[in-house]
Amino acid sequence: MANTDTRADNPGEPGAEADERELGAAGSQLSTSPEESAARRDRAEESAERTGGVPALGVIGWARWFWRQLTSMRVALILLFLLSLGAVPGSLIPQTGVDPVKVEEFRTQHETLAPLYDKLGLFNVYSSVWFSAIYILLFVSLIGCIVPRTWQFVGQLRSRPPAAPRRLTRLPAYTSWRTDAEPERVLAAARELLGRRRYRAHTTGDAVAAEKGYLREAGNLLFHLALIVLLVAFAAGQLWKSEGGKLIVEGDGFSNTLTQYDDFKSGSLFDSDHLAPFGFSLKDFQATYERTGPQKGTPRTFRATVSYWEGADGKERTKDIEVNKPLEVAGSKVYLLGHGYAPVVTVRDGQGDLAYQGPVAFLPTGDMGFTSVGVIKVPDYRDKNGKKDQLGFQGRFTPTYALDAVRGPHSSFPALDYPVLSLNAFRGSLGVDSGLPQNVYQLDTRKMKQFKDKTGDLFRKALRPGETMTLPDGAGTLSFDGVKPWASFQVSHQPGNGLALGGAVAALAGLAGSLFIQRRRVWVRAVRGADGVTVVEMAGLGRSESPKLPEELADLAADLNSRAPTATPATSTPAAGAPADETPADETPADPADPAEGARA
Repeated sequence: MANTDTRADNPGEPGAEADERELGAAGSQLSTSPEESAARRDRAEESAERTGGVPALGVIGWARWFWRQLTSMRVALILLFLLSLGAVPGSLIPQTGVDPVKVEEFRTQHETLAPLYDKLGLFNVYSSVWFSAIYILLFVSLIGCIVPRTWQFVGQLRSRPPAAPRRLTRLPAYTSWRTDAEPERVLAAARELLGRRRYRAHTTGDAVAAEKGYLREAGNLLFHLALIVLLVAFAAGQLWKSEGGKLIVEGDGFSNTLTQYDDFKSGSLFDSDHLAPFGFSLKDFQATYERTGPQKGTPRTFRATVSYWEGADGKERTKDIEVNKPLEVAGSKVYLLGHGYAPVVTVRDGQGDLAYQGPVAFLPTGDMGFTSVGVIKVPDYRDKNGKKDQLGFQGRFTPTYALDAVRGPHSSFPALDYPVLSLNAFRGSLGVDSGLPQNVYQLDTRKMKQFKDKTGDLFRKALRPGETMTLPDGAGTLSFDGVKPWASFQVSHQPGNGLALGGAVAALAGLAGSLFIQRRRVWVRAVRGADGVTVVEMAGLGRSESPKLPEELADLAADLNSRAPTATPATSTPAAGAPADETPADETPADPADPAEGARA
């Protein structure tokens, strides 16, 4: 087996430039990465000598230098890292576009940091100047990197593999043998063999040139193109997205109009007049919990059964929505976020007339037992004398009532095992006539007075389903009729999700191709010697060093040798034109009996 000659792979060592000249076009264009021409390097060196070692670039030169740096792979990776790093504050610090209430709370709690965060744009990371600059630079960098490489790659696909170098022994993988077959027959067999192995092959002079592994560069370009697709998908998702929340009591419904949402936010280019026409109603909600063991009270299943329709005349369908199993309708997704309880109450005024009736959603406080708080507002009310007034009730609902000295009244289990509704009653102005928006889950008692009982104590009452609370001074009654579950939903429209998924899949496919596929070239030369015996040489060259290249060349040599067998020792005499003194001192001729064993790296 011949020894390895690594001078062509180490440009800094003596002889590397000679090897590069020896290979010529054979080693060129194995990738689409830009290369600096020799003439340009010489001009830069001469300019540096004239200016004392510092290149004089000028305006155009600096512009070219900046463009080359911006479109280099190194800068693209740096910008991608900065973009990922810049997204970190957006997930750790409250964002105005996501939750303005939390932003205001953060400002109140951090009076020193808040002004600094405002100057840095950390409350609006994704729309800040610095994040947009990184985003745009990365976009330009990727486009400037892909476009020239794509045209270069297209040119490589249209061209033929380069002719064989004069000295194939200089290539990293090499083998040879002597055969009695005609050179034309050997070259024809080699071309057919390489074509069958999916090489692009053609005959040039006394050799067959073949190339394989174009998918490596295609995968590299696909990966960078996929990054652009991901950036476009991210931009589309931010500009045209919409997201809203809605709390629905069992039996009620929802239509996809702006006024139906409890809260709604959208991208800057989203048009709320073009909301997709669909709706749904909550038919049933079921929740189960662990009842024994150390995980008692842990949720097991949450399931909302809804009937939905699409379009004005759409057919009604039924669907179960669970956590991480949303309803997909009209390009939007409906997610199940949470649930709770809504006590059903009936309020009668001082004259016995119906003032309010229906379920009122109470919000969980966050404990494991689903202890919930809420308010009941009765704006249309008359006292016993027929005078118009307003009523308000603050209350606590416990699905499974419990009482202890430490926690006081609370719920010990989230299911409706022993429901109790505790209320405080107020009368006065609710503030609903002021024209200012109000939180439906809070009661403003600044202009209200709490009822008192006959002893002068503040009036409060705990009710079980079916019980009635009578207000003092003949002010009316409140009946606790029962309990209905409610569920909160998020309606999300993300137009860039499909594009982002396609970009991610393409990026993975392109990355796999660029990592696992090797670009390589193979040459087969067959020349008749003066003694009539044909000398066959095979050599391979890859874009990067790989142990698979000698193995592949050995396999090709073994296959070709079966069609052009090694000449018998009787006829194996030195060929004219190949004297022994031309054999390099650092190489040993391959064993002519087994060309596969002679392939070396």
